[in-house]
Amino acid sequence: MSESFFARAHDVVRQIPAGRVASYGQVARLMGEPRKARFVGFAMHASPGMAGGVPCHRVVFADGRLAPGFAFGGPGEQRRLLEDEGVGFLPDGRVDIERFDWEAAQ
Repeated sequence: MSESFFARAHDVVRQIPAGRVASYGQVARLMGEPRKARFVGFAMHASPGMAGGVPCHRVVFADGRLAPGFAFGGPGEQRRLLEDEGVGFLPDGRVDIERFDWEAAQ
């Protein structure tokens, strides 16, 4: 994957407001790359994280699961960051997508 793909993914993720989440596939679609959700994951893993202004903790799987390999402290840290922003979780540990999904302008 090219650096420009990663930069474009980071640009989309920077738009996700606090208290909202987007799926890897949603980010890929917003980039015009609908079949590259997995590469969005690679871009999040390689991102500078919040220190670089990329709130990659706001990107989750389409079913609300958290990334098992969250690069900035594991899934416990991803959950803590989301909870700090007011994101709610279902009893099974998934993000409540119906309530907290980011409705980005297409």
